[in-house]
Amino acid sequence: MRLGMEKKQGHLPDGSLKIGAVARHFGISVDLLRLYEREGLVIPLKSSRGTRYYTEHDYLWIGTVLRLVREARLNFAGIRHLLALVPCWEIRHCGFESKRNCPVISDASKPCWANRSACPVVSVRDCYFCQVYRSAPNSENLRALLAQNGNHIEPAKLAAAV
Repeated sequence: MRLGMEKKQGHLPDGSLKIGAVARHFGISVDLLRLYEREGLVIPLKSSRGTRYYTEHDYLWIGTVLRLVREARLNFAGIRHLLALVPCWEIRHCGFESKRNCPVISDASKPCWANRSACPVVSVRDCYFCQVYRSAPNSENLRALLAQNGNHIEPAKLAAAV
């Protein structure tokens, strides 16, 4: 099934945006978004042909990552470490008492979605819609770090500020 698309804007009828449109919005390269994906920081939706799509929710998260890199001067390892502190077992109510008991968290230096290969039942699409990944832009660790740098902006306004 082919989806109709506004060619110039890269929009799909369901509100998803192609990677190029998102890159233009933020004034960054498509390669940078792909790097964020490879580093385990962003999860795009992909078509059967491998085209990457993002939704409005992703704008907030991409804006947060850009601010962490530009303003808080964090590298990817630092961002992943802060995200690894998010108590995913509490958010997902999966029954594990802590990350130490969770089979998905094999590396405590990465967020749970970057460790999805450790879980045979979790797919990239599952991680994209996971409550833990969705709550990342509102992580207290990240918000505190940005506020500490004197750059506090409410999450709803974050994407527009980039």
